[in-house]
Amino acid sequence: MKPLQPRWYVVQTQPLAEGKAAAHLARQGFEAYLPRYLKRRRHARRVENVLVPLFPRYLFVTIDMAAQRWRSVQSTVGVSRLVCNGNDPAPVADRVIAALKLREGTDGVIRLDPPPRFAPGEQVRIVDGVFAACLGLYDGMTDRDRVAILLDLLGRKVRVFVDDLSVVAA
Repeated sequence: MKPLQPRWYVVQTQPLAEGKAAAHLARQGFEAYLPRYLKRRRHARRVENVLVPLFPRYLFVTIDMAAQRWRSVQSTVGVSRLVCNGNDPAPVADRVIAALKLREGTDGVIRLDPPPRFAPGEQVRIVDGVFAACLGLYDGMTDRDRVAILLDLLGRKVRVFVDDLSVVAA
């Protein structure tokens, strides 16, 4: 019979306590993995990039069932529960964790492909800046998170570029 090896498991954390839970798990000798990505956030007319969990309220932990007391994870500060299948923790396939780690940059941040928000020709509304409340047609994205929009100004189509957070579906 093959001895058990450490496996990855999912931990559900308390709200906004992913980092705290990961730190307390590490203090107990568990290897915790909290995948994060950079999210653009607009607040008070400022746009900033903040590091946020890829899976809010969840992180991964390795547990050697033969050598470690896995039930101590349940009472760790910041942890709500260990995700279980019945009475036993539900393991995560190693390839899932490997795929996540492949997407990390050298800084440990997950790189996400930006999803297209609009289809070409779709009508959009500008919500900010000089063209606020104007309707236009989505024309694509530039390489710097700017949106190209065709506006009907003075009887002709004019292409303007605005911040992607300044555009919503009409």
